[in-house]
Amino acid sequence: MRILWTLPYLPWPTTSGSKTRQYHLLRALAQHGHRITLLVQSKIPLSDATREALEPLVERLIVLPRRALHSPLNLLASPIIDYPMRAIINGLAPRLRHRFEQLLDEPWDVIQIEHSYSFQPFEKALQARGLPYLLSEHTLESVMGAACHDRLPLWLRPLNAFDRWRYRRWEQRVLRQPSEVVAVCAHDAELISQISGRPVNVVVNGVDCDYYQDVRPALHSQRLLFVGNFEYGANLEAIEWALEDILPQVWMSNPAVRLAIAGHALPASWKRHWNDPRIEWIGYRPDLRELQRRSALFFAPLRYAGGSKVKILEAMAAGLPVITTAKGVSGLALNNGEHYLGSDDGDQLALSITQLLNQPWRMCQMSEAGRQFARQRHDWSIAAQQLETVHMRLIQSAPADVSQRSASWIGRSTE
Repeated sequence: MRILWTLPYLPWPTTSGSKTRQYHLLRALAQHGHRITLLVQSKIPLSDATREALEPLVERLIVLPRRALHSPLNLLASPIIDYPMRAIINGLAPRLRHRFEQLLDEPWDVIQIEHSYSFQPFEKALQARGLPYLLSEHTLESVMGAACHDRLPLWLRPLNAFDRWRYRRWEQRVLRQPSEVVAVCAHDAELISQISGRPVNVVVNGVDCDYYQDVRPALHSQRLLFVGNFEYGANLEAIEWALEDILPQVWMSNPAVRLAIAGHALPASWKRHWNDPRIEWIGYRPDLRELQRRSALFFAPLRYAGGSKVKILEAMAAGLPVITTAKGVSGLALNNGEHYLGSDDGDQLALSITQLLNQPWRMCQMSEAGRQFARQRHDWSIAAQQLETVHMRLIQSAPADVSQRSASWIGRSTE
């Protein structure tokens, strides 16, 4: 298949769950022989390392710069009622719109748009040409806006509530237009279906199980591990809850417990605020396996749903027992007590950590159950097959002249 794939960020390095998802799906489809043109609008310039990681996966890599966050255009456009702020920041981009329109002159088997907030530059061209396409929505931004609401100054909260209202209107507008819509889990698919009034496909988030299969956690180490992207408000809130309320209770009964905190955009102020030698400030690591080998548990006290859950799946694939909340595993068909230990109560989470660290036999059981779940339900190969199924349905819905043009183009380009 010839695939035109658009992204509002470079999917390498894999500093977030969304980037990890994009990279592995691109890699899987490239391995299946599909010819991909990747059109990216990025706030970060294309580095040599990123080019080397991505160019083997795609036929063409086109990267356009995104204007700065504090651009006067963003400020001037912010009151527009039709667009939420993320759609403004990632949209109103004439150069991106023009390049996309040029690419639409070529025949494509699949046009794939990632994220509703990136859709604005493509909307009119897709409407004018009437081409079938799919839109993949990783999370409902109108819902996720609540994750940072209480962290905002009082004067900003009405603006945040207004933007969440705009985003709900934007989602209702955008999610009704594509030929196919993709969600990352059944829960999100149901929410999107309620908004759009249409069936929604599921392409699960995944993990490279082979990559993590040789990791053996240090179940006697007393070390907890948390990994997340700290540009994401829910991860900030989770660490604050852990260090203010949960870990102090754990330390009262087991002062030897340590917490390693890894991930992109780790706030520098945290190390000064929580100056405790039992907290290890790791930052971003492209390869987590050594950290996983030195840890006993993966601890993710998330109180907001959404997000990709990739780090949870990576921990399970590496055999780390997981302690988290219902929100932390939302969208994953896990059994509490078998695949993970969960509670939404801080006191109970502290008790679960203390008890599980003293039950190595149970940790081994959860480790094996987690590995099996990840491999059977969430290996990236499974996600790639699900995405290809949606692609085939999209091709079948295309007008006959589009399919014939695509076949003709492929024939000419391989002569």
